[in-house]
Amino acid sequence: MLDLTQLRSFVAVEQMGSFTLAAERLGLGQSTVSQHIQRLETALGRKLLARDTHRVVLTADGEALLSHARTMLSIEGEVQALFKSTRLRGRLRLGVSEDFVTSQLSAVLEDFVRSHPSVDLELTVALSGALYEMQDNGEIDLVLAKRRLGDARGRLIYREPLVWLARDPEYVLAQTPLPLIAFPAPSVTRSIALEALSQKQVPWRIVCTCGSLSGLTAAARAGMGLLVQPRSMAPSGLKEISTARLPALEDVEFVLVPRKGADQALVAALSDDILGKVRRLRSTPQE
Repeated sequence: MLDLTQLRSFVAVEQMGSFTLAAERLGLGQSTVSQHIQRLETALGRKLLARDTHRVVLTADGEALLSHARTMLSIEGEVQALFKSTRLRGRLRLGVSEDFVTSQLSAVLEDFVRSHPSVDLELTVALSGALYEMQDNGEIDLVLAKRRLGDARGRLIYREPLVWLARDPEYVLAQTPLPLIAFPAPSVTRSIALEALSQKQVPWRIVCTCGSLSGLTAAARAGMGLLVQPRSMAPSGLKEISTARLPALEDVEFVLVPRKGADQALVAALSDDILGKVRRLRSTPQE
């Protein structure tokens, strides 16, 4: 019989791409997680994990095991929740800013759903400004998005510098006006970038607008122009441009904003999961 503790470590390593981050997430020592994986591989007689240049990845056998491991852990969570007197139930509408979805969200949501299987999660992905408008209209219970410095709304998760990015900085900087790639309004990063350029009287034009980060990234990788993103979310294939060559950009803050009148127990449970997980991930160096 497979050991659920070992499977939990296996799934955590797959999600985080690192034994160190998996150990942080599970509250275990790195050596303990490594032992779990070794024992699981011994029990199955197969190699489940391998390393590439940047992270730990699954082997073909690891890929084959992953869905079964998740199913077993999900069943365990359902059984445990069945006998909890404080079992959470209901629907929670979560709004997440477009550029945050590609970071740690999947691991956080998987933990939450596993711990609270009777909660129905409705996820909306949009720009921060649009999410706040939807929340004001009563359409979203909890927003995870950006705010500008000085904005008092929400519970701070962390502060992040914005950076200028381009595939070929020399080519882009030689153009007048500067070609920009941006989210449509209302967008926090768009507003900050345009204000910074206007204050320094740098001429600009928007050559590509898209509500999807994947679309903006494709345009930037094609060499169309400058893209502004939080530094930790900078897409691969783009180079950061020094503020010695372009105006400095204001930092942004990522926050959790609950809606008045939302189910406080559900909001608090998911907020605590997100806050704790993101802060741990940002404070722990990846292998």
